[in-house]
Amino acid sequence: MQAWRVHTPGEPREAMRLEEVPQPVPGEGEVRLKVLAANVNFPDALLARGQYQIRPPLPFTPGVEICGETEDGRRVIANPSLPYGGFAEYVTAPARALLPAPDTLDDAEAAALHIGYQTGWFGLHRRARLRSGETLLVHAAAGGVGSAAVQLGKAAGATVIGVVGGKAKARTAEELGCDLVIDRTAEDIVARVKEFTGGRGVDVVYDPVGGDAYTASAKCVAFEGRIVVVGFAGGTVPAPALNHALVKNYAILGLHWGLYATKDPAAILACHGELVRLAAEGAVRPLVSERVPLDAAADAVQRVADGTTTGRLVVVPSLDGGAR
Repeated sequence: MQAWRVHTPGEPREAMRLEEVPQPVPGEGEVRLKVLAANVNFPDALLARGQYQIRPPLPFTPGVEICGETEDGRRVIANPSLPYGGFAEYVTAPARALLPAPDTLDDAEAAALHIGYQTGWFGLHRRARLRSGETLLVHAAAGGVGSAAVQLGKAAGATVIGVVGGKAKARTAEELGCDLVIDRTAEDIVARVKEFTGGRGVDVVYDPVGGDAYTASAKCVAFEGRIVVVGFAGGTVPAPALNHALVKNYAILGLHWGLYATKDPAAILACHGELVRLAAEGAVRPLVSERVPLDAAADAVQRVADGTTTGRLVVVPSLDGGAR
């Protein structure tokens, strides 16, 4: 089979090599899956760079979430067992963690329903306790992670402010249903939020960016607001001023979705059931901007790492090489 592998950490476009390798052999408690679609995530770039919290043995195949087919024909969503990641024709995955793929979504959409949407659901509902009528600010609102949070926020009855970088991404955020879109490249985030909220600020901030995005968030979060720290795609890990959180009376909440798999696996299943319901109702639908063939996976991971994409890029091995 064909699989992308990293032998030496580096930028995805240089570090990932497409190779002919044997199909992976399932270990105890695992199953082998045919990859129908593999969603591209920012952690795939971190894996390639050797900067992720998990460092699989070299060589390894990136790709942390897929829609796949079991040997008995079931269509499932799974997190592949590294070092046999999803940018390949076949993977192995823990049998107990397989989730049924929703019938209402195609393979690429199903592959993108998992990590980003579960992160959004746990961040907004379990950590921030978002309530109907509250105001939610989402950074990188046109990206894969941000677009999921926008949809989940609207489904929860929140007023959603989306922050994006550039006119094209602003149009996407508007189409997603944001009540206000702020282009950070041309507008002052804090001033626009204060104007929109009558000076009150936002109840919940969803921040997968860090750096300057977090700094702006702390300036426009409301009394008893909650800032959910999801990641640092901007490349800078902020150092929060805890005295500011104290005097302004807001909460800083961390969200590491992967911990729920070990600490509360039943919650993962319950969350998936809720996401399937929302997808069936049309309240959420992964924003898949491109479906790319397997031979374009390294380029897709690099583009996500560079922050030049909108929505989700999904690798579909059945596509002909060179197709877009």
